[in-house]
Amino acid sequence: MRRKEVLKALGIFQRATADQLWRMLRPTDQHDRITRDTLNALKGSGLTRVETRLESGHQLWVLTEKGHKEAKLLLPKNVRISALRKLEVDDEGQPVEADGYDEHAAAVTSTAAVLTGAGYGTPLSWQTEIGHKLPYGYTQYADLTMRAPDAGVPAMLLEVDRVTEPVDDLVDKLRRYRDWFELPAPKGGRAVAWAKGEAAVHASRLWPHLYPATGREGYVPVAFVFTGKTAAQRESRMRRLEHAARAYFAGTSYPGRSAGITAVDYHRAVPVVVTELERITADPAGAAGAVWRRLGRQEWQTLPEALDNPDGDRLYAVQWKDARDRRAEREAAEREAKRPVCARCGAKFTDDRWNLIRQDSWSGAWDDLCGACAQESVARAEVERVARRQGEDVAAGAAAEAQTSRARGLFRRRG
Repeated sequence: MRRKEVLKALGIFQRATADQLWRMLRPTDQHDRITRDTLNALKGSGLTRVETRLESGHQLWVLTEKGHKEAKLLLPKNVRISALRKLEVDDEGQPVEADGYDEHAAAVTSTAAVLTGAGYGTPLSWQTEIGHKLPYGYTQYADLTMRAPDAGVPAMLLEVDRVTEPVDDLVDKLRRYRDWFELPAPKGGRAVAWAKGEAAVHASRLWPHLYPATGREGYVPVAFVFTGKTAAQRESRMRRLEHAARAYFAGTSYPGRSAGITAVDYHRAVPVVVTELERITADPAGAAGAVWRRLGRQEWQTLPEALDNPDGDRLYAVQWKDARDRRAEREAAEREAKRPVCARCGAKFTDDRWNLIRQDSWSGAWDDLCGACAQESVARAEVERVARRQGEDVAAGAAAEAQTSRARGLFRRRG
């Protein structure tokens, strides 16, 4: 098992020390002795060789041509194997120690080693120098690409910086990454996607076809791992990058700030985190500790915490609901203030009574009365009407009787 692990790791990273392979493959071992024994055993089988000895005293191991072929068979088809480091010989046919291993390459492998040792994926989770081709003729290569879904990071691009490049170059990398993230997928229509909403926009782009969904708003996160120089110089570099690259990671405001909505829309932002190799190695928890800082924030957090967006969609949903509830309360208060009051008893109209008088096209005699008072008035009016009708009937009957009596008296006198 260890033999295959070492072959596959060297197939991906091309060159590594026993210390780096130990931290990457077997971080629970107390030291790298077993890893060194495995490398020497592979050397005896003609699968590995020592390319050079570094200034630190560590031996730099690479695959032989035979080992390269075997590693290619062991690696999954979707994992790109690195180029073979061919053995150079002098005029007398003696091996020549290579001198092409620079500090940047060492830092890249060390970064993968400490992250893998902290539980961020496996050696097979990594690929080096993956190109992101842009339509204006430039290809942005990532030092490392990581996939660690079990650790809450489905995908992340890493840039290792030894505090040697101008900060403007780092900003240009972010700009090019953002440009690549916004490329439409083949045969995809951006205009159609915009009409379907933000989720459809991402679905119509190229990057989700090559990287897994992040599970969070925004594009695939980018991490800058700084190392070298002094702590003060690294800190200054992070601050300068934060200031210059804000347009790419800061997100935009959701509509409705006047309604108290402060949430940030990260859907078209590149989440950017920074750390230091020295900070990781000094922390007891390594890369799993609070050694990451999201640009735009001040606190150091674990990687999943730094990549999370507590001020994004989740906050927007809460604030939008609060704003909606406040608006509903305000409208209800305004409506209540307009509710009619009964002119007789002073009671407020019920909704049914209020709606009734507003829906009627004519103004009734008791529109200024509540339902109970209006019913009482209707009943009283009906009693009065009946009494009046009865009185009229009695009067009419009496008049008729009087008329009949007069007619009878006149008839008698004539007879």
